Amino acid sequence: MLTELTNDDDRGQVGIGTLIVFIAMVLVAAIAAGVLINTAGFLQSSAEETGQQSSDQVTNRLQVVSSVGEDIQSASSTINTVKVTVKKAPGAGNIDLGSTIAQWVDSTGSYDLTSSGYAADPDPDGTSFGVSDVQDDDSSISSSQVLNDPSDRASIIFSAELVRGTGNGDGLGEGETATIRLNTQSGGTSTVRLVVPETLSGNSAVTL
Repeated sequence: MLTELTNDDDRGQVGIGTLIVFIAMVLVAAIAAGVLINTAGFLQSSAEETGQQSSDQVTNRLQVVSSVGEDIQSASSTINTVKVTVKKAPGAGNIDLGSTIAQWVDSTGSYDLTSSGYAADPDPDGTSFGVSDVQDDDSSISSSQVLNDPSDRASIIFSAELVRGTGNGDGLGEGETATIRLNTQSGGTSTVRLVVPETLSGNSAVTL
């Protein structure tokens, strides 16, 4: 008759080793899961931020209501002052005109202009544009150059002759064209194309 011999000490050692390996695997899985959760949270936050910025660039922009040429010089047949009336685009948040950048492009070159601030009767120069209110119920334009209501209207005023040169007949001439790109703080861009009529004779102001 055969008797099977067993060693209880060996059986216990195998059980402890298996338990150690199991605990180590659980710890590694928990650490990996924590890393994945943190990474997923970071990616989600980044995606939401990127989406919001993209949305702002589309919606937070200016809508052009009208553009007018004034201060017409009969001697040189040029327009010295350009007034662009703007409002918030549909769905846009508050828009700070003081942080808006205007890029003027015409046959003489490209010029980047910033706001010179609010004034009831602005006097812009060759490096800046003026801001004046047309309609503003709560004085947000005059106090901080901000469009905060769909009914707000503001004039962005350019000195064409000083942007293009030093004055003395350097304004926009008959039949000339120019493009103004208005870029808000959120990155929203609106484009205004100015087209001067073929004749300015007898006019004190013209629609561009």
